[in-house]
Amino acid sequence: MSKVSRREFLRKSSAALLVAGGSVYINPFVAFAGDPLKGLSWDKAPCRFCGVGCSVMVGVKNGKIMAVKGDPKSSVNQGALCVKGYSLPFIQQGPDRLTKPLIRKKNGRYDKHGQLTESTWDEALDLIAEKIQEAVREIGPSAVGMFGSGQWTIWEGYAASKLWKGGLRSNSLEVNARHCMASAVAGFMTTFGMDEPMGTYEDFSEADAFVLWGANTAEMHPILHSKITDRLASHSKAKLINLTTITNRSSDMADQEILFKPQSDLAIANGIANLLVQRGQIDRDFIKKHIVFKHGKENIGYGLEDKFAFKDKAVLKDFEAFKTYVARYTPEYVEEISGVSKDDLEMLADIYGDPKVRVISLWTMGVNQHTRGTWMNNLIYNLHLLTGKISKPGNQPYSLTGQPSACGTCREVGTFTHRLPADMVVMKPEHRAATEKIWKLPAGTIPAKPSYHAVEMMRALDRGDLRIFWSMTANPFQDYPNLNRYKSGALKDGRFIIVSDVYPTRSTEVADVVLPSAMWVEKEGAFGNAERRTHFWKKMVDAPGESKSDLWQLVEVAKRLGYGKLFDYSSAEFPVPTGYPPSDATLTAGFYLEKALWEEYRQFGLGHGHDLAPFEVYHQTRGLRWPVIDGKETLIRYREGYDPYVEAGTEVQFYGNKKQDNKATIWFRPYEAPPEIPDAEYPLWLCTGRVLEHWHSGTMTRRVKTLHKAYPHATVNIHPADARKWQISQGDLVKISSRRGSVKVYVEVGGRVTPQEGMIYVPWFDEDVMINQLTLDAFCPISKQTDFKKCAVKVEKLASS
Repeated sequence: MSKVSRREFLRKSSAALLVAGGSVYINPFVAFAGDPLKGLSWDKAPCRFCGVGCSVMVGVKNGKIMAVKGDPKSSVNQGALCVKGYSLPFIQQGPDRLTKPLIRKKNGRYDKHGQLTESTWDEALDLIAEKIQEAVREIGPSAVGMFGSGQWTIWEGYAASKLWKGGLRSNSLEVNARHCMASAVAGFMTTFGMDEPMGTYEDFSEADAFVLWGANTAEMHPILHSKITDRLASHSKAKLINLTTITNRSSDMADQEILFKPQSDLAIANGIANLLVQRGQIDRDFIKKHIVFKHGKENIGYGLEDKFAFKDKAVLKDFEAFKTYVARYTPEYVEEISGVSKDDLEMLADIYGDPKVRVISLWTMGVNQHTRGTWMNNLIYNLHLLTGKISKPGNQPYSLTGQPSACGTCREVGTFTHRLPADMVVMKPEHRAATEKIWKLPAGTIPAKPSYHAVEMMRALDRGDLRIFWSMTANPFQDYPNLNRYKSGALKDGRFIIVSDVYPTRSTEVADVVLPSAMWVEKEGAFGNAERRTHFWKKMVDAPGESKSDLWQLVEVAKRLGYGKLFDYSSAEFPVPTGYPPSDATLTAGFYLEKALWEEYRQFGLGHGHDLAPFEVYHQTRGLRWPVIDGKETLIRYREGYDPYVEAGTEVQFYGNKKQDNKATIWFRPYEAPPEIPDAEYPLWLCTGRVLEHWHSGTMTRRVKTLHKAYPHATVNIHPADARKWQISQGDLVKISSRRGSVKVYVEVGGRVTPQEGMIYVPWFDEDVMINQLTLDAFCPISKQTDFKKCAVKVEKLASS
């Protein structure tokens, strides 16, 4: 698309967006007479899909959600919503909504090989407590595993962490954010000593260039993409570069699409760094004041073996050593590895190296779901640190998130096996002691060693080292890689699977107990988004049938296990709220449980750069970006004049790295090949991902008729040249196979997503196309995040269209 035609297109798109921003979407599932918008009670809630954190106005009447619209007072989405946001009234209305507890029974009693049968809450919770106690007696606390997600509210994740680590004394707690954000966490921690981005969405209106590193923002983060396109339309010199392995909708508006070979982003980033150094396009004063150089281990493995263990070891280096290290990544060498031309590499170096160009780097799963995901995060930060283009308006490296509270619940609360709240970890005695003090536990309660990260948790379940696996707000038996192994492991005798969810899924199919959960505004909640914004909402409608919130479920199980005191707070200090409906957890407790948990949780971050505001403040705002000091949020971290933690006269302080004089780290990280590459038997790359209309495993969005009709089933996207080579046509039925499994799927040649030659693309939302039966359970040895983006497959034609 030419520059002129693109500008015209963007102007029209912006006008359309404004119309969408003023739209109200009425719920057709609710019968009404007269004006459906008359007499509605409106209140705000964050969207419960991606990590952007759009604010939604929810219209309720007679206990029903009647309509939704974008919140015009929110700086995140400014009244607009994407197609999934407008579908929010429908996600609770599926005819197969789970409303009663189910236990797998035969002859009226629990039986692993029986049928799921309706039961009572008492029977289901008593059975869960009995099985947990049995596993603890026979093996130990680590045999009891919980798997949550960034769909947990902040207090649900906090309660799970407190019960597991402070009650059961088990670190067998993981979340599906391990599959999507763990490399981002590891990248932040190893570079800055603190997690999460330094900038906010306000930076988008200041940038001159946007570089997408494996991030299809047009489909995955459409509201953020609209901020990019608004900047392109209003600022004639603004540029968008799409670095990608597949042609996608983000390419449509890009000044340039740069296709690269899978895994070769490592070489590209090093190649840009080499050009910056060779040309002298670096900020030497910034480097001298604010940077240290480190070289970590290399040839670090891929985590394919059970009980794989790795520990990085950093060696201090200097700038001259770094200059020598990246010198091998010449444009010619980079092109040989990646296919990216010398001209394109030099153009990228020009963007990062020009001191007059403010640049935002954006990335998601293309970088994070990577066997060297931590390294790639480090390497992108290297480019910003070498040039000093960081923690300034419009100059930011920006890791995006895919879940509504992957940041707030998983990362900030610390619902990983190795983490505690506010960036603390179980391995450090002082962190355990601080946590035990806040939780009022005896010293030595919290185990000192992590147990199982997400992939190893499933392997332990298969081996029998883990006996209890409780999934909440997740669909692991569709989401995990190498699914055939892990599903068969869950079905083995002696394994007890609990699934809390809102609809039947591939995970409820293998469950021994299914618990019906409340969702979104059927409970009270808080999410934390990708710009450090914490956003609260109130309960607005009742959950159907006997469904209960995950917080209620956790506390009720805690009581049966003898850990009820962990959640016992003062009714005088935290009275049940009036003026709006209290949650089921609060009504059962007899005090405001959500507020009590929040006020306890926020103690972890006060004075440590993670400061959160008092509970009531969030209900009066559209969310606040931490650290919140004296009621004021922080828009840019680490920069004097923006961040109250930065001392006067220092300009910049990366205060997460106090032990290295508040300096950030530039890492030596090489290109290394992936563990599985195409060969004669399996000649194609497989890349998996999402589509605009559906979210994750499709549990909610496939039950929305408009979204399902728009994209009813997953297809395999094939490059036209490969289609000709394999004699495959549009609509043909094919079989895709890897060394681990196979699926049957229909072909789309080109289309919205066109992979590069030698690659196919299949989204994973469709439970009838279980593409994760094929994916490889290799992971980044540092972050333990799985690589869903590359494995070797073959395609066989079964039937013509």
